[in-house]
Amino acid sequence: MKPFRLLILTPTALPAVTGNAMTAERWRRCLVGMGLDVRVLPTEGLAPGDLKGEIIRFRPDLVHVHNAYRAGGLLLRRALDQGFGTLPLVVSPSGTDMNVESKVDAGKDRVSRVLSRAEAIIVQSEEGRERLHEIAHGRMDRVHFVPKSFVWLGEETLDLRASCGFDPGDVVFFMPAGIRPVKGNLECLLGFEKVYNLRPGARIIFAGPSLDADYSEHFRKEVEQRQAFARWIPPIHPAAMLSAYGSVDVILNGSASEGLSNVLIEGRAAGKPLLASDIPGNRWPVFGDPGDPPMGVLFDPSDPDDFVRKAILLVDDAMLRRKLGEAGAAYSRRMPGPCDEARGLVAVYEAAVGRTRGERVAGRG
Repeated sequence: MKPFRLLILTPTALPAVTGNAMTAERWRRCLVGMGLDVRVLPTEGLAPGDLKGEIIRFRPDLVHVHNAYRAGGLLLRRALDQGFGTLPLVVSPSGTDMNVESKVDAGKDRVSRVLSRAEAIIVQSEEGRERLHEIAHGRMDRVHFVPKSFVWLGEETLDLRASCGFDPGDVVFFMPAGIRPVKGNLECLLGFEKVYNLRPGARIIFAGPSLDADYSEHFRKEVEQRQAFARWIPPIHPAAMLSAYGSVDVILNGSASEGLSNVLIEGRAAGKPLLASDIPGNRWPVFGDPGDPPMGVLFDPSDPDDFVRKAILLVDDAMLRRKLGEAGAAYSRRMPGPCDEARGLVAVYEAAVGRTRGERVAGRG
């Protein structure tokens, strides 16, 4: 008997270095280890006919859509909706699906239609589950919670501090994120200029691809004018991320919307303090569960001065940085591992296909 065939649709996949790509690769590696035949297909720029051809060739037993609006919307096209409407579908909506797209009419309609097709819906945070009550209240019986994990994809060496020309005594903030408005890259850069003026030893490194042409061009020009303290470098190879985190002092997230940030989870696992925008998706990575010590500091994204205050707090207090980083590393050691996450995914897949086939997924054959 052939292995269970799983097709994961995601907006981007390796070699692109994005949160979606890293999540899909983490899943792929662990699910393959459990005996599944997994194919990851990026949907950005993919024509409906090409996806239809891939489905015909691969003949998946189930399709997992990661990001309802950007990846799942393709399945609503007539060429696919009519011919593959009975293919079991699992959807893991993104933070943007739940917090941005679902609040505008066009996006809300697309997200709702994709979720209505799903045999199962995966959330990876309690905040995500609560948000789904608003946008998929009639489908809550199909919502499954699968705790998120992380994995280091290699041990390549990369000293960001040295490669960017910063000194050992500088306090370096690191913001790995694609350059687009929802990530707040430009806003963090402009706010950090005030930090630098008040604390000349503060530095910041942005790493990520251009995901919005106009915004990225504006960002590029602003960075070029601030080379005294800021750098924008290309995406870092996944195999070097652990080393990159280890060479800086603070991990920064300035997003207006997040589901559950890979960067914040990885940053705290690397033992680094977090500075993050105070939005629902960022609170658990920073504060953990009730009774846990904080692992970072939140700032009000609507108040530029609050960003400056919180950043300066971390620049000035090395003991605080160490305490927050140690708390994050300790919490990460208690988190589910990637194989635990994969087992949770398999349980959801079995629930999705079991309604009609009553079969097991992992280790089939």
